[in-house]
Amino acid sequence: MTTIAMPNKIHQGRNVKRIREILDIKQDALASLLGDDWNQQKVSLLEQKEIIDAPLLEQVAKALNVPADAIKNLNEDAANNYFNTFNDSSVNNGTVGCTNYHCTFNAIDKLVEVFEENKKLYERLLQTEKEKNELLEKRLAGRGKK
Repeated sequence: MTTIAMPNKIHQGRNVKRIREILDIKQDALASLLGDDWNQQKVSLLEQKEIIDAPLLEQVAKALNVPADAIKNLNEDAANNYFNTFNDSSVNNGTVGCTNYHCTFNAIDKLVEVFEENKKLYERLLQTEKEKNELLEKRLAGRGKK
């Protein structure tokens, strides 16, 4: 007996929803990214469409900051594999602050913290340079009086 593999149908609207959820973007937020004529209900209807016309697909991809091909080609198996890698407790790449991909810190907070540390370092270096310049000016002024 032979079995015929049925091609996986791609539901572009569901793919928009999956990607939006992965990015933790609410329908209202996506609507505001898409423009003034969009609202939450319109995004909901978009996510129910099996096929999205190309210009709109490009607009949505741009708003989500993903390639349009990601929306066109994401299928059930790929999505399941993607989500399962996050739930696989046997995987740990040695990521600092993360256990099984569940991070214990907010990346944006960490970036702000690093930025603040660099800002303090820059201010100290700038102060040192100012003091050095003042010392050199005093030495040069002292030489001119001799």
